[in-house]
Amino acid sequence: MKQYVLVHGGCHGAWCWYKVKPVLEASGHSVTVVDLTASGVNMSRVEEIQSLEDYTKPLLNVLESFGSDDKAILVAHSLGGPPVALAADMFPSKISVAVFVTSFMPDTKNPPSYTFEKYLESVTEEESSNMEFGTYGTHERPLTSVLLGTKFLAKYMYQLSPLEDFELAKMLVRVGPAVTSSLTGTKSLTEEGYGSVTRVYVICGEDKGLTEEFQRWNIENFPVKEVMEIKDADHMPMFSKPLELCDCLLKIADNYA
Repeated sequence: MKQYVLVHGGCHGAWCWYKVKPVLEASGHSVTVVDLTASGVNMSRVEEIQSLEDYTKPLLNVLESFGSDDKAILVAHSLGGPPVALAADMFPSKISVAVFVTSFMPDTKNPPSYTFEKYLESVTEEESSNMEFGTYGTHERPLTSVLLGTKFLAKYMYQLSPLEDFELAKMLVRVGPAVTSSLTGTKSLTEEGYGSVTRVYVICGEDKGLTEEFQRWNIENFPVKEVMEIKDADHMPMFSKPLELCDCLLKIADNYA
C-alpha cells in the first residue's frame, strides 16, 4: 500500500480530487486530500496567510503526523506547486516522489514565487480581466489575493471538463493568496531538501490556463526525473481525464514509491 497526499491548486480545495481519491483507494492505496489554509472547508481567512508556510501549514501538519518510516507520494496541481515544494524542502525524508500536475514548479536557485511571477508577466489583458486581484497585509508589506472569475474558469481551465464539475467549481472556489515574492520571501528552497526529492511532471496537452509551452518551460527551468503527458486534458485533469490521471499516478507509485 502506497500513501498519496493530494494538494489542490489556487482558489480550489480538497474537493477537486473527488473522482481521483476513490480510484486510487480501489487500487489498494491510502489517500489524504488536503485543504490548504483558507481553501475548501478550512475555516481560516486569506488575511491570515502572511507567508508561504502559513498557506502550506495544513500540508505540513499532515507530513508531521507521519511516522519516521512513512513516505508519501506528494501530488501538486497548479498553484499547489510552491506549497508542495516547501513541504518537500522541510520533510525530504518523508517524500518518495513529488508529482507536479500542470503545475508551477519552483527551482532551487530563485524564490519559490519565481514560476508564478513568470506566468503573471505573460497573462493577457483578457485573462487578467477575469481574475479579481485584491490587496491585504500592511502598508509596508502589501500582499496580493486572487479570485478566479467564472469566465476564466470556463475558457482557460474547465473547457473540456464536464459541465457538472464546472458548476461545482463556481459554487466552491474561494479567494486565495497570490504566491508572489511578497508572500514567499526571496530565499530559494534548498538543494539538500527540496532539490534531493525525486520529481515527476505531468503535462496536460489542452491546458489553456498553463499552456503546454509554459509547462515545458517549468521543466526546462528545473529538470525532472520523468515527464508524463495527458494529451486531451484541460487544466483540470482530475475532471476532464480522471482515469488517465490516476493511471499516471499509479505508474509513478510503481516506479518511485
